[in-house]
Amino acid sequence: MTQSSEVAGAAPTTLHRFSRAERWTHRTLGILTGLLLITAALLYIPDLSAIAGNRTLLRNIHVYSGFALPIPIIVACFFVAFRLDAGRLNRFTRDDWTWLRSRDRRSGRIPVGKFNAGQKLNASFTLGTVIVMFLTGVIMYGWLGDTWRTGATFVHDWLALIIAVMVGGHMWMAYSDPVARLGMRTGSVPTSWARREHGQWAQEETGSAISDP
Repeated sequence: MTQSSEVAGAAPTTLHRFSRAERWTHRTLGILTGLLLITAALLYIPDLSAIAGNRTLLRNIHVYSGFALPIPIIVACFFVAFRLDAGRLNRFTRDDWTWLRSRDRRSGRIPVGKFNAGQKLNASFTLGTVIVMFLTGVIMYGWLGDTWRTGATFVHDWLALIIAVMVGGHMWMAYSDPVARLGMRTGSVPTSWARREHGQWAQEETGSAISDP
């Protein structure tokens, strides 16, 4: 599916990359994750906790944000575009393993579909952490015994640190690629960028050879 105003037969100047539902899912997850990380830091880091003051409010924001975290993903599953991209993200190919091992993965030598191997791993990690953090959070809320809560707290706290590092890395990667951010913000990307970064996907969308014009 392409977006452009070019004359018939000409190569499209932009490609449609993300639907509105996918973009809103990404934004909502980002906001909720940000709230969870910020409130967690304010609750558990002593110096920050002393500055914040109202622990009850912070705890309520953290708990309700955590309970809300799976909702955007569940709602997005009702949209075809999201389900199609979820299928792509869940499909690891031989080229993906080659891409991960390669030092020149940006050269265009290795075929890359709509999502590269790094993005697929990030998506799997994100889904896994949402499930684990949600379940451990439910246990910590007090519905099971002390032994369960102690184990859940251990997993929840350490995984939160890993998530903070991963979110920082995700934001750094996004900051280093303005066009990728444009695609998530508007839903479309320049065809030239798509051919360079996701050549196989660009070829599928345009039907042209994988090369920069």
